Amino acid sequence: MNSPISPARVAVIQFDPQVGIANREDNLRQSLALAAEAANGGANLIVLPELSNCGYFFSSRQDAFDHAEPVPNGPSVREWTDFACRHQVYLAAGLNEIDGSQLFNTAVLLGPDGFIGKYRKAHLWNLEKLWFTPGDTGFPVFETPIGRIGLLICWDIWFPEVPRILSQQGADIICSLNNWVWTPPPLFDEAGKCMASYLTMTAAHVNNVFIAAASRIGQERDARYLGCSLIAGTNGWPIGEVASANRQEILFADIDVTSARSAPIWNSLNDLQRDRRNDLYDQMLGYAHHPALPR
Repeated sequence: MNSPISPARVAVIQFDPQVGIANREDNLRQSLALAAEAANGGANLIVLPELSNCGYFFSSRQDAFDHAEPVPNGPSVREWTDFACRHQVYLAAGLNEIDGSQLFNTAVLLGPDGFIGKYRKAHLWNLEKLWFTPGDTGFPVFETPIGRIGLLICWDIWFPEVPRILSQQGADIICSLNNWVWTPPPLFDEAGKCMASYLTMTAAHVNNVFIAAASRIGQERDARYLGCSLIAGTNGWPIGEVASANRQEILFADIDVTSARSAPIWNSLNDLQRDRRNDLYDQMLGYAHHPALPR
């Protein structure tokens, strides 16, 4: 058996960060304690949930501003960066970013040598539209020694274009930072999984990428969070268990990150990337003139 080319132990952290100025220090402390537990368990890529330092349901736009900080020089990112450098790991974490008079729902990627980059959430859910500006970063993929890492945030997974664009840009693994909340009922199936779990598995399957999805639990200002964090393999199926709906958990998976690069080749005749029909898609998306339509 060949040794993995780019071995990684991935960990997704599921916990309950609460909104409120008085909770910010405890949220950050808890995120660092759980990340340390993951690192001590051998993880070298650790994923925290969306808005993991500040909670989610702000009471007003001013409240959202009160919970915000700049990137990369705010206190949370500095603490997370110091952690990544000290433990020699990669860490993806979510926070409320302030940039001038704008707020963004942001994910940062940090590594053994410091700040790597950020992604600003493109698709805003419900009341987020009252606080945040839609993301303007596009969908970046970051080159690292363990592989190419993409980021997405929560509601993004409902838009198949997002993991597709990340995979087309060469992502080996997508870190998905989430506060999965309400969806059209039922919230869970008989297996205890929520719809977002299946969307994550589907996105991993149809794009043949690893997806490490960290969600949160608990209740906050009448919103119930769904948990169900998971790490999906390039075949779409979870590696190990899907997390519970209501318990603090850390999930681990040992993967060869860059094996995603050959995963789309299923047999001698089918290659997911080569089989894409860009000649049709471009016309449908308005990138080229369709002969059946008037000029």
